[in-house]
Amino acid sequence: MKKYLFLVAIFTLTLMGNLFGQRFAYVDTEYILDMMPDYRSAQKQLDAISLDWEKDMNKKQDDIDKMYHEFEAEKILLTEELKKKKEAEIKAKEQELKDYRNLKFGYEGDLFKKRADLIKPIQDRIFDAVQKIAKTSALDFIFAKGGEVIMLYSNSKYDKSDEVLKELGIVITKSKNTPTIIPNTNPNPNTPPTNGGNNNPTDKKF
Repeated sequence: MKKYLFLVAIFTLTLMGNLFGQRFAYVDTEYILDMMPDYRSAQKQLDAISLDWEKDMNKKQDDIDKMYHEFEAEKILLTEELKKKKEAEIKAKEQELKDYRNLKFGYEGDLFKKRADLIKPIQDRIFDAVQKIAKTSALDFIFAKGGEVIMLYSNSKYDKSDEVLKELGIVITKSKNTPTIIPNTNPNPNTPPTNGGNNNPTDKKF
């Protein structure tokens, strides 16, 4: 539904632009983020933190499994009172694991907060750079291309992603819009290819 509304909004704004001469451009947010060293560093930190918490959860799960197997092995020898006590201990450990998982990975959990601390300043910098590009280029609208947004067609001449990166001080060694050139493997363009480069199967001798 969000994608549909976004496309309707673009279509409406495009009509308005045609009528009133408004200017449009777009930026590829995923491309910009991937090109930023501080974003890649932040992602590595988040991945490392997530891995540590996952190891903790796996350790807790292993402890629960061990408790359960021991209980299953000895419950035939236990009194009803001891059975209930052991079962309560296992359930308490399971609840502890569930609470830990929600604390670390749940909505607005520790990972959510850590991501906001690391990523939001980067997003704010991108937003400020986009604002500056828009004012410098006298643009009325800049759309974001990336994530869940689907652009059915986009002309690369309206892509301001590299300009935003330059504004952010990111050195671009190769623009995302630079075409890939396939080198000619034939050292002499005037010399016809040998049998190794012959694409006509009817010329082969058997």
